[in-house]
Amino acid sequence: MQKIYIGIDVGSVSTNLVAMNGNKNVVESLYIRTQGNPIQSIKNVLQIIKSTINESEVAGVGVTGSGRHLAGIITGADIIKNEITTHGVAALHFVPEVKTIIEIGGQDSKLILIQNGIIYDFAMNTICAAGTGSFIDRQAERLAIPIEKFGEIALESQTNVRIAGRCAVFAESDMIHKQQMGHNTEDIVNGLCEALVRNYINNLAKGKKLESPIVMQGGVSLNIGIVKAFERVLGCKIEVPKYASVMGAFGAAILARKETRKKGYTNFVGFDEIECDYEVKSFECGVCANACEVIDFYKDSERIAMYNDRCGRYTNSILKIKMAHTI
Repeated sequence: MQKIYIGIDVGSVSTNLVAMNGNKNVVESLYIRTQGNPIQSIKNVLQIIKSTINESEVAGVGVTGSGRHLAGIITGADIIKNEITTHGVAALHFVPEVKTIIEIGGQDSKLILIQNGIIYDFAMNTICAAGTGSFIDRQAERLAIPIEKFGEIALESQTNVRIAGRCAVFAESDMIHKQQMGHNTEDIVNGLCEALVRNYINNLAKGKKLESPIVMQGGVSLNIGIVKAFERVLGCKIEVPKYASVMGAFGAAILARKETRKKGYTNFVGFDEIECDYEVKSFECGVCANACEVIDFYKDSERIAMYNDRCGRYTNSILKIKMAHTI
């Protein structure tokens, strides 16, 4: 029986799952929209993967992303890691000499710098929509262009049209102005790609040295127009790995493999959890000035976990996740 390691990356826009074998070869990869409901999206990817993988084969589960705590509780994850770590681990697997990682997702973007196989610096942008995939999604919708075709259309551009890219609101206004001036759609699309790249460079790469090899990952890496815009600005080739859009999940799977091999068992609770009902509640703790918003997590009306408190007062008081099979 083969051993399968599952990685799940729960983001605000997409939820990704990677199942790999013991040799770190991807057996299955999934990319679905979170649609504002991370709990349901976690259940959905588990339901899909259940049809191709036997529960007894699962030897470890790792989770990452903004919804990693939810995913960790629902699956009984063996390891819960931030996106910087999982993206770094995945990039190093595909490009061992990588020095710079450009990661752009739906709602945030990251810059990760690596030296001698170790992450030594990073930057994140979580507040400016103009530097994320949602910015391109929104403009593609306005232009009635399928997002899958957006990059290809950008490559058809013959004229440089500059779009203001420091703010999503100004960018949209500027794009409308350029349309009214009569510029071609492909030139405007290319201008939007270059605007996102300028925003990324100005916000995340300021004062940092981006050295080659450079790897780009995240959902936006599938947009060839943006990849080419980065290559023009940085003056070098950008590597886009085969599983670039699910690299966070792949890194989580690698870390789960390492963790369970070390401890000898997995905490994975099984696929039956898909059928359970989950509910999240919260309250503000008044014990100290931090006033933490503590998350209460319920499964079938039973509280099984609490988290998001800085001191651990509640997190350490309750956690009812059963141990699964030994591997």
